Amino acid sequence: MVDSFLTIGGLAMAIIKWILKQNKQSEDIEILREQHNEDIEEIKKKEAEGIQSIKDELCVISYAMLASLDGLMQLHCNGNVTKAHGRLEKHLNKQAHGQHRNGNS
Repeated sequence: MVDSFLTIGGLAMAIIKWILKQNKQSEDIEILREQHNEDIEEIKKKEAEGIQSIKDELCVISYAMLASLDGLMQLHCNGNVTKAHGRLEKHLNKQAHGQHRNGNS
């Protein structure tokens, strides 16, 4: 009879330990999920900053290119220079007013 009680007690302890282990794993998973979400947000923030930096640099390069084309036009270089100047100026104006659509520059 004592053996039966010890067996039942041992089984009950094993079940309790298993349940506690499952709860701990659930807590650990939630902590990892929260850390993962924080990491993703940080990565997105850095990516957005990098993209903005590239856009700013491209803007400066575009205006430098426009100035170069202006200089060439003042030296009476026509043809493709005039076309490129017009397209770049149109593109920059659309970008400045948020009207840029792919394929229509």
